Amino acid sequence: MLHVTGSGACPVPDAVMRAMFAARKRVFVDLLKWDVPVLNGTYEVDQFDDAHAHYIILADRDGGHLGSARLLPTTRPHILDSFYPELCEDAPPRADDIFEVTRFCLDRSQTAQERRTVRDTLVAALADHALANGIRGYSAIAEMGWLQQILAFGWRCRPLGLPVPVDGKLLGALAIDIDPDTPRRLAAAGIAPRPDLLEGKSLAAA
Repeated sequence: MLHVTGSGACPVPDAVMRAMFAARKRVFVDLLKWDVPVLNGTYEVDQFDDAHAHYIILADRDGGHLGSARLLPTTRPHILDSFYPELCEDAPPRADDIFEVTRFCLDRSQTAQERRTVRDTLVAALADHALANGIRGYSAIAEMGWLQQILAFGWRCRPLGLPVPVDGKLLGALAIDIDPDTPRRLAAAGIAPRPDLLEGKSLAAA
């Protein structure tokens, strides 16, 4: 089931939100060893998880977390401009219709094939969300392995600068352009969403 937060969107159950923050802790803190805040030893929550953040969440019928992503308005402080502006050759993208994709999270309880399906569904949901809400593009930061996957998804995207070593990892920033042809391009590149996971909540009015 698809849940989307934001002004005018259907309210997301508290249990679904808690499951997302708990999954983020398991992935980004327990698995990837990120040095980020943890609330009550269970939830990964940082300073950008505020009233301005939007979330796209895929959950099972019981509200269990499958995958999620956080969208931050680039007209406000966000991760790229606040912490990693050196990843951009020019100034980081900033506009009302450009959002930063962060905390792209796939639940660890799934098999590799299940994570692939949820990944594809979440990517498709990001494109659909943008088209439904007048978002013309996303920015993102990723380590090289994940960045190369993003570039291969089929949508129009481009690096914002050369990769830079940060704390022993090679990070890069990129811009993703969204237009009416994006869903077709994703499908042509093999991004195959699971239709039943996209049921439930409207993508409009974020």
